[in-house]
Amino acid sequence: MDNRDRVSSLLVQGYECLKNVDLGNASRFFDEALHMDFDDSEVLFALKCSEFWSECLESLKKIDPPLQRGDFVLAQWKSFCTFIVRIGGDFERAKYAFRRFAFGMALDFFLSIPDEQKKALGIELEFRLGRCRKALGDYETALIHLERATKIRKDNAVCLAELADCYALSGEQNAAKILFREAFFLDPDKIDLDFIESDLVQKIADRVRQLNYPADKIAEWIPVYAEIEGVFSVKRELTAQESSRLNSSMFSLENEIRENPSRAAALKPLLLNRYFWVLDNYKATNADEAKIDKLLQKVRVLDKDIYKQYLS
Repeated sequence: MDNRDRVSSLLVQGYECLKNVDLGNASRFFDEALHMDFDDSEVLFALKCSEFWSECLESLKKIDPPLQRGDFVLAQWKSFCTFIVRIGGDFERAKYAFRRFAFGMALDFFLSIPDEQKKALGIELEFRLGRCRKALGDYETALIHLERATKIRKDNAVCLAELADCYALSGEQNAAKILFREAFFLDPDKIDLDFIESDLVQKIADRVRQLNYPADKIAEWIPVYAEIEGVFSVKRELTAQESSRLNSSMFSLENEIRENPSRAAALKPLLLNRYFWVLDNYKATNADEAKIDKLLQKVRVLDKDIYKQYLS
């Protein structure tokens, strides 16, 4: 076996250790690979990631209750996502292995919670277990947990987005599109893109980032571009009550922009999303063309470029 093959073999062994939540042995394999090739970019990437998680494990020693330990690991996952963007490198198998390590560790903590506390946590724990199972690729079990959580929290954008993501990853695209559309309408700011894996959302998110919208507005623009590109293409008919609330929300945003023009840029994606929902409802209920044209003109006034893309 030549040097390159040996380095590759050591990396694979290290990644297998990570999947078994064994950072110590993984780091040893990466160190051995480094001694064989000091310039290998994937080895250097893996070592930097190992150092990040080693520091996290040191901090974890100061935390005792398993619920808080699991939550700490999930919070560190968000920091890790920022970290790997900063250090650069497109090493998908390494990222996947560290994902398995982080969520596997968090899951172990959540499962070790005493039974009485598990019962008291109820839906809160179901959601955490579902999020971890999803990240580990156990979609069947994840769906059970997330469906339980969403059954209680039907209007919770975070629960809906996680369930939609799980459906997408398990091949249920239509269910995913409906739920993602709902989630990004209800409260896009609450949806944490670091925990959403499916291309349904991540490809749109990447496009929005390339358009240089503010980082804190990425999630709000996702449903706008998803509508333009036909990504959230599976829709449902609104009830009379839902239609009334939707129109009320739309008018409220219009009034806020009129009264506070300085807020127009910040509120634009939310209002555009509501315009698109109303337009879809008009089309579904065979509304008069004049009503549709009037609303399309509102879209044009708010953002001419979005208007052109929507009609193209």
